[in-house]
Amino acid sequence: MLEQFVAVMPGTLAPALLVMCLSVMLAVGEGRDKPASAHWRLIGLIVGLIAAIVFASLRASAVINQRTFVNYPVLWCAIIADILAIIVVVFARRITTNWQRHKAIMHIANAIAAIDIALTLFYALPDVILQLTIWVEPGDPIFTSDMLLRALGFALGLAMSIIVAAIFRTLRSTAVRASFAAAVLAVMVILFIQHLTGVMQILQARGFPMGHTAFVALAWSINHNSWMIMAQAFVFLIPAVASVVAGFRMPLTGANEAIGRKHKAFRRCAVASAVWSLVAMIGVTLTLTVGVAATQQTIILSPPEAYSLKDGVATIPFSQVEDGHLHRFEYKAKDGTVMRFIIIKKNGGAYGIGLDACENCGDAGYYEKDGKIICKKCEVAINLATIGFKGGCNPIPFPYKTGNGKITIQTTDLDALSAHFQ
Repeated sequence: MLEQFVAVMPGTLAPALLVMCLSVMLAVGEGRDKPASAHWRLIGLIVGLIAAIVFASLRASAVINQRTFVNYPVLWCAIIADILAIIVVVFARRITTNWQRHKAIMHIANAIAAIDIALTLFYALPDVILQLTIWVEPGDPIFTSDMLLRALGFALGLAMSIIVAAIFRTLRSTAVRASFAAAVLAVMVILFIQHLTGVMQILQARGFPMGHTAFVALAWSINHNSWMIMAQAFVFLIPAVASVVAGFRMPLTGANEAIGRKHKAFRRCAVASAVWSLVAMIGVTLTLTVGVAATQQTIILSPPEAYSLKDGVATIPFSQVEDGHLHRFEYKAKDGTVMRFIIIKKNGGAYGIGLDACENCGDAGYYEKDGKIICKKCEVAINLATIGFKGGCNPIPFPYKTGNGKITIQTTDLDALSAHFQ
């Protein structure tokens, strides 16, 4: 359960905060006084969610083998949308004040918000949705206590992101607008950095020339992604403190007793919003520190074994891999990429052969535990019968031949799959 919780919450927090922030900054009017474009943000959320579900399904079924093929253009569009959304946040006060006098600008702002929400959800949620595929381990009954605990962890992770965003939203009514806008602007800038980091990762993997400073910045951003997620929560300390200050500045005594009661109520709301916001920040921090540490296990992959490699053919004798255990091998492709592939003898005498990588989790690799083959990244147990077939978290298959007491693999088939280890 904890594994699903710490995987889902960080992945859904940024989209939840983005939806909340843009909703607050562009909120104007009620009922008939609301602009028609106010509903576009909801449409953007729905479109982004549906697109993410479709993309995750295509990845899970291996219809799409290279997610960067889709993520690369999406990230560039998201970066542009982030910049425009930041501009909208900066001028939100002017846009929403007397918006009837400049309806076109209001509609454009809502359109930008809707697009940014849709793109952010589409990029962030597929990895979260793929957690649904590991609720049931292969060969186990569907309804088990373990499955229910995994489902509960997923639901709690999603619920926590929504609750945290809802708690921060309460600050809008007690804090000075400028303080809340500053927090929203910080959230938007951090989101922009996260999207830019994703683009730079793809460019770096494709061999794009990158200066030393840019490379150091990229490495720092990747290694401190959890810090940036926590920062998106802690920036709301600004409106939380402003909320408390505003509450205690309210005079509790005066000529009008009704006003005094009103000020007391405001102070209570201000303090409550600040306290609950602090609780939310602590919850996010504990999830990304203590929670992650509790779930991370340092799994060391077994060392690669020796095999014969001659004239573009890799040869492994049956006697080396017939014990029914996982055997790992290493190969250096023509483009210099170091690859790994695995072989295990399955029930019935057939051999399960594939890359030590999958479409969902990349080149994290597999290890053997208690007779099961387990993905190092997502901890899902692989059904031995499905090794050698496409789909899900199965090892990526490639052509091979068996006969005369040996397994032979053409290195050209491995060369063609080197991108999975880049």
